[in-house]
Amino acid sequence: MRWILLCLATLGLLQPQSARSADLMTFWDSPQKGGNAFNAKPADSSYFTALTDTGASWVRLTFSKWKGEGRDFLIGDADDYQGLVPEDLTILRHQLDAAQAAGLKVVIVPLTLPGGRWTQHNGGSYDDRIWSDPDYQQQAIRFWANLAVALKDHEAVAGYNIVNEPAPEKTGGPEENASDQDLRAWQAGQDGGLRDLRDFYDRTIAAIRAVDPVTPVMVDAGWYANPRSLSAWPAPLADDRVLYAFHMYEPYAATSAPNMRRDQPLRYPGVRTDYAGGELTWDRAAVTAHIETAFDWAEGQGLPATRIVASEFGCMRRWPDCGAYLGDVLDAIDARSAHWAFYAFREDEWEGMDYELPSSMPPGRFYWLSEEGRADELPRDGALMDILKERMQ
Repeated sequence: MRWILLCLATLGLLQPQSARSADLMTFWDSPQKGGNAFNAKPADSSYFTALTDTGASWVRLTFSKWKGEGRDFLIGDADDYQGLVPEDLTILRHQLDAAQAAGLKVVIVPLTLPGGRWTQHNGGSYDDRIWSDPDYQQQAIRFWANLAVALKDHEAVAGYNIVNEPAPEKTGGPEENASDQDLRAWQAGQDGGLRDLRDFYDRTIAAIRAVDPVTPVMVDAGWYANPRSLSAWPAPLADDRVLYAFHMYEPYAATSAPNMRRDQPLRYPGVRTDYAGGELTWDRAAVTAHIETAFDWAEGQGLPATRIVASEFGCMRRWPDCGAYLGDVLDAIDARSAHWAFYAFREDEWEGMDYELPSSMPPGRFYWLSEEGRADELPRDGALMDILKERMQ
C-alpha cells in the first residue's frame, strides 16, 4: 500500500489536503474575472468554451432552474429535504466536467434551499421559512454538508456560494434603503437568532468543514447581496477561507427591466432614488461610493480586497446608458483589484442582460429563434460584450 501511495504521489495523482487548500485559496489571491451561468437547462460543452474564449477564468453556476427528478433540482423537495437526488447530482457533475475541460473554475450557487424556495419557483412569493423555522435551517445545513461530500474532490470547484441573494431582513426588518444606523441596529438585534445571516453562515460552514476542510466558501450579503448590508456586519465569519460577495444593480430603478417599459426610461447619470435613509443622485462617484462600501468594510476588518467579490452586476442591454454604467462599475471594482462576474452569459430563457446581443436586436427575435431551436443563429457582435472582454484580458 505504501508503494502504491508513493507512486501516486510521484505521478501527481495524490494531493494532500493542505496542498489542495493552498491551491484553491491561491486562485483567489489575484483578481479573477468571469460570468454567471443561470440557465434554465444544463449547458453543453461549447457554452463553457465560449465563456473561456471571452477571457473568463471562472463561472458562477446555478443548478436550481434545471428540471430534476423532483420538484426542486438536486434538493428533491425544498419543503422536506431528504437527501441529494443521485440522478440530479450526476447531471451537475457532468456540468462541472465540461467547465473543467474548458479551463474554468466553478463556484456553485443554489437559488433554492430547503425552506427557501426561489421566488420564481414559488408562485412569485418570497419563501421566508428558512429565516423563521429552525428545522429548515437544519435541513439547509445538512444539504450543504451532503453536497460538500459529493463535490469536494472535483477539480473544477473553487467555491461553495451558500445561497444566492438572501434577504432575512425582508420580513420584519429594515427597508433595503434604510439608514446605515438602522441596518446596523437591526443586525445587532438578530445576534444568534434565525434571521442572523452571519450565524446561519457560521453554522453551515462548520458543517461543510466537518467533511471538506479546504474548499473556499462564498457568502452573499443580506438584502439580496447589498454591500450596505455587508457593512452592517460587526465582524467577519469565523472561517478564514471565506469570500464575501455583493451584487451591483444600483440604481435598480434604472438598470432593471421595468425601466425599459417606461415611456421615458430613467437615464444614467442623473437618476435620483431613495438611498440610505435619504435620496441620492446616481453618477460615477455615487456608483463608486456604493461599491466601496464593501471594500471599506473589508479594510476595517483587516481583510484584503481579494476577499471581496462583485459576483453579479449588470444592466439591460437595450438601455442606452448601459455601456457607460458598466464602465463605471468595472472601474470601481478594478481599482481595488478585486474579483467579478458579470450577469449573465448567454442566458437561455432571457435576453435582457446578454451583452453579446446587439442593443438594436429586438427581444422578440431572441425568443422566436430560441423557440425554433435556432439560437445558434443569434448575432453575437454586441458592443457591450467588448467592454467586458477588454477587462478580462
